[in-house]
Amino acid sequence: MKTFLTIAQAFAAMLFLSLPAGADIRATEVEKTYAISGTTGLALYKSIGARGPRLHGGASSAIAKTDFDLKWGRDYRRDGNDCVLVAARHFLTITYTLPKPAEKLAPDVAARWRVFISGIRAHEAVHGEYIVDMAQDIYDTTVGFRQKNDPDCKTIRKAIQVPLKAAFDRYKARNRAFEQSEMGAGGNVQQLILGLVNGP
Repeated sequence: MKTFLTIAQAFAAMLFLSLPAGADIRATEVEKTYAISGTTGLALYKSIGARGPRLHGGASSAIAKTDFDLKWGRDYRRDGNDCVLVAARHFLTITYTLPKPAEKLAPDVAARWRVFISGIRAHEAVHGEYIVDMAQDIYDTTVGFRQKNDPDCKTIRKAIQVPLKAAFDRYKARNRAFEQSEMGAGGNVQQLILGLVNGP
């Protein structure tokens, strides 16, 4: 039994330590759609307002939404009287929710819709990039984290929340600044909406 545990532990260590020191974070991406009605740009936009994903506890709706699910497998090791996070493996899924017309559109409206949804998809992709960057930030700032006087590797699990929160706060600030620049007057998203609603 002792030999089996030693082999199992060695195998687990090989899995974790096979990751390079600066492991690249990669995400599984999923795209979902919600149906909207209408055959004019204005009708489509009004339907987005009525059926779009809810934000802020349901108080407002959005054109599109980017969600993520980030989990970690972490390998904590005792080093003398300390505990060190020697490796981490990420499991990241990013889900984009976008509108999709339920009816066939006239050629001119369809053309405007393609420009609109392409721009919205590109906007949401930036949010996705920020999520990947946040996960990379978490990896870079936590792997190698050392907790003094923690031979049982218990205290480190709470202490590591400090760099985790810092990385998440940096992500939120970056995300917020991007939203403000895109959604404000004259911003990219506003221009996409005007192009859809008003046409050429």
